[in-house]
Amino acid sequence: MRLKYILLLLTVVAVLFSFVGAKESFTWWLEAFPVFLGILALAIFRKFEFSNFVYCVIFLHFLVLLLGAHFTYAEVPGFRWMNNFLGGNRNNYDKIGHFVQGFSPALIAREILIRKKVLNKISWLPFLVMCIVLAISGTYELLEWAVSVFSGDSGDSFLGTQGYIWDTQTDIFAAFLGGLCALIFFSGFQDKMIKNNF
Repeated sequence: MRLKYILLLLTVVAVLFSFVGAKESFTWWLEAFPVFLGILALAIFRKFEFSNFVYCVIFLHFLVLLLGAHFTYAEVPGFRWMNNFLGGNRNNYDKIGHFVQGFSPALIAREILIRKKVLNKISWLPFLVMCIVLAISGTYELLEWAVSVFSGDSGDSFLGTQGYIWDTQTDIFAAFLGGLCALIFFSGFQDKMIKNNF
C-alpha cells in the first residue's frame, strides 16, 4: 500500500478521535476545515504526486490542526511551558499551529514550483515560497477576523487571541519562521527526495 493512502487512513482515524468529545462543536468544524480542504485538494489534483516527505509533513500538519480542534487552541494541555520563552500566561499552542502553517505550505509550494518548472531562475524560489507562505498566513488571519465578526461570541475560540493584542502579528511571524525553517533546514533533503522520486 502506498504511503499516501496509509496517511489518508490515519488522517480519517485522527479526525474521528478529534471529533469525539471535542470541547466546542462549532470551533471544531472551523479548526478542522483546513484538513478537509487539504484532503479535497489532494483528491482533485491527484495526478500530481508529492514526495513521501511532503505527504508526511502534510499529515503532521493535519494532526496539529486536529489536536487544536479537539481542545480549542487556547486549551490544548501541556503547552504552558512555552511561556518561559515567550512570556505571559496564555496557551501558546496556536503559535505551534501557525509555525506549521508556514512550514508545511513552504515545502508544498517549493515542491510544486520545482516539479512544474515554474521559474526560469531558481534563485527566485526562496523569495516566492516565502511570499506564498505569508499570503496564506495573512489570508487565514482575515478569515479568522471575518468569522469572529459574523459569529460573535461563538467565534472567539476560533479567533483565539486570549486577550493578546499582538496575536495576529505574532501568528503571521510564527508562520514566517516556519517557512524560513523549512527552507533553511529541509530544502536539501527535499531536493534529494524529489530527485529520487521518493
